[in-house]
Amino acid sequence: MNFYYRYWFRVDAQGLENVPSAGGALLVSNHSGAIPPDGPMIMQALRNEHPEPRPLYMLGEHWFKGYPGVGMLTNKLGLVAAHPENAQRLLHDEGRLVLAFPEGAKATRKLFWQRYRLRRFGRGGFVKTAMRAGVPIVPVAVIGAEEAMPIFAHVPLLERVTGLIYFPINHAFPHFGLFAGLMYLPAKFKIRFLEPIDMSGFGPEETEDLELVQSLTHQIRERIQAEVDALIHSRTSVWFG
Repeated sequence: MNFYYRYWFRVDAQGLENVPSAGGALLVSNHSGAIPPDGPMIMQALRNEHPEPRPLYMLGEHWFKGYPGVGMLTNKLGLVAAHPENAQRLLHDEGRLVLAFPEGAKATRKLFWQRYRLRRFGRGGFVKTAMRAGVPIVPVAVIGAEEAMPIFAHVPLLERVTGLIYFPINHAFPHFGLFAGLMYLPAKFKIRFLEPIDMSGFGPEETEDLELVQSLTHQIRERIQAEVDALIHSRTSVWFG
């Protein structure tokens, strides 16, 4: 991962002081890429650049296990099944940093012309998670991943034949799967960690207030989208930043 972080994507990490040096915190980021490189690069940013380097655990879906070699790799990187009990244990009981992608798998299906348009953040499960655990939410904006592994089309027939959640056509086709991770394009990554949102004023009982949960979900999504737009607007080159 260090090779990708330092030399391939040449990651520019900003706002790392917004990530707590101790205690639990839920990092929430936009997401993209046929085999998403954004999570591992966020992880490396904390390892390499944070004043108090800490491990980061990613909450992910089980569908990764269907891809040859990818399931084993994601487990080694720190992927944890996205289950409320896992999140509560990591955030509340162990005081860990946890990364969630509220757009879910639908973000990784985005075609190239849909890049940097954030999908809906589900039903606010990540907000409920932070409320239950009593930890802050740190929004994260990432650019570069959309160009590192763009998707130009999907092949429904091959999805049915292989049983995979999707079978994309991109620059790595037909090698998508085990070797696709070796074929990212060298887009310049920028990762911006935004000011944390204090959730200590909420308790587990607020998770039943659907209007409150949806309002917070929408605010955080809009905050990340605005930051992504600002990063895109300020860059002069996909490859050089």
